[in-house]
Amino acid sequence: MPHTSQGRSERPQYRGGSRSRRPGQGNRRPAPVAELTTTVPEHVESTLPEGPLPSFAELGLADELLRALAQAGITDPFPIQAATLPDALAGRDLLGRGQTGSGKTLAFGLALLSRLAGGRAKPLKPRGLVLVPTRELAMQVEEALSPFARSLGLWCRTVVGGTSFPRQVDALRRGVDLLIATPGRLSDHVRQGTADLSEVMFTALDEADQMADMGFMPQVRAILDLTPQDGQRMLFSATLDGDVDKLVRQYLHDPVVHSVAPPTGSVTTMEHHLLFVSADDKQSVVTEVAAREGRTIMFVRTKHHVDRLAKKLRSVGVRAGALHGGKAQSARTRVLAQFRDGSTPVLIATDVAARGIHVDDVSLVVHVDPPADPKDYLHRAGRTARAGQSGTVVTMVTHDQRRAVQGLTARAGVRPASTKVRPGDEDLIRITGAQVPSGVPVAEPEIIPVRGRRGGSGGGGGVGGPRRAGGFRGGRSDQGRDRDRTGGRPRRVAQH
Repeated sequence: MPHTSQGRSERPQYRGGSRSRRPGQGNRRPAPVAELTTTVPEHVESTLPEGPLPSFAELGLADELLRALAQAGITDPFPIQAATLPDALAGRDLLGRGQTGSGKTLAFGLALLSRLAGGRAKPLKPRGLVLVPTRELAMQVEEALSPFARSLGLWCRTVVGGTSFPRQVDALRRGVDLLIATPGRLSDHVRQGTADLSEVMFTALDEADQMADMGFMPQVRAILDLTPQDGQRMLFSATLDGDVDKLVRQYLHDPVVHSVAPPTGSVTTMEHHLLFVSADDKQSVVTEVAAREGRTIMFVRTKHHVDRLAKKLRSVGVRAGALHGGKAQSARTRVLAQFRDGSTPVLIATDVAARGIHVDDVSLVVHVDPPADPKDYLHRAGRTARAGQSGTVVTMVTHDQRRAVQGLTARAGVRPASTKVRPGDEDLIRITGAQVPSGVPVAEPEIIPVRGRRGGSGGGGGVGGPRRAGGFRGGRSDQGRDRDRTGGRPRRVAQH
């Protein structure tokens, strides 16, 4: 596996972060942000030595983990893993930034599991915690880490909205070594006394910028306040500014920063295109693009548009699945499973629902509706060209959208090629692989309604308002509920 010379960064000095990290110090609040005068560097280039990256064995992983990695077919570390694992295994607080698909799940996951090895969790008291913004991402993190946890005799479980609260309580009572949670549902467990975070000595925050965008920062801070001050904390984020910067300065102690990718869409294996279409031609162009060979994600603005487009595509023979926050968790889980296994090669999604999608081999991302801002553009684009693979990103642009979209891509650091297309055009086929659909309708999936709350206050249904109990304030709740339990039986291990 070829690697560029990327890796360990210099360690920034955080003045005023005078937390003494002695065991037994308790859960005192860290120093106020105002006392910390240094901000997180906007970008720190890593500098791994020239030549091949160190092996997992050379990075210091236990034999049990090495065997589990070999069984999963994972032989060589990605740059973010080679850069971060030595510091993480040494107990350092850590900031990591890498493009989606860079392997950060195993970067923090293998470190957490290594630090947890040899211990045993008490009832309701997890020892390690991974906070993520969405249920889908939580389940994918559990799927990726469970085989490695089992190799060490550790229990790895999820606590997310949309699944049975009582079953989560039962799992917590049996003892969970590594808990993977969304802020909303974990807040509910803390308020109801079914989760005690006083023994969480190892914490990782994944996609912290997305948690900030979704309004979860007050809950994240309240959760971190309940974990031991002298514990180890790792934070991974696409950007290290704004609310993420404040979080870092308040809760991380002298962190080492590793960054192996720039915070723009300039991934060398990703092509960007603006497809100029007339309003009359747009639906036909979208349909031909959807009928292509290969795994495709199409983004639209609203859940109603998701359902309409998916229904339209299925009516002309395109196997398309719909994903949005108004669907029951069992339906969302099934749609993602079908997208992963290829039985449904086209996924229509909203931005919020798609935040947890980490599926390899997505060769095309289509902005059917242009995104609202540069961060949304980059987030959507990051669903393709993962882990060094190639991918294409196209934006459908009608005449009245041209100026706004061109400005947006410029702010995202992207220079797309611009092409005017109509249905059946050679350029459309060349760029996207578009083809005429079969015209044979695809059966509509079973409709499963969102169920009401069952078994406790649950961590989120609908688009809930601010939380005002138990010190957990603000933020959206996790959306949608049903009684199904998910997780625990990994189908395939992938580096995320």
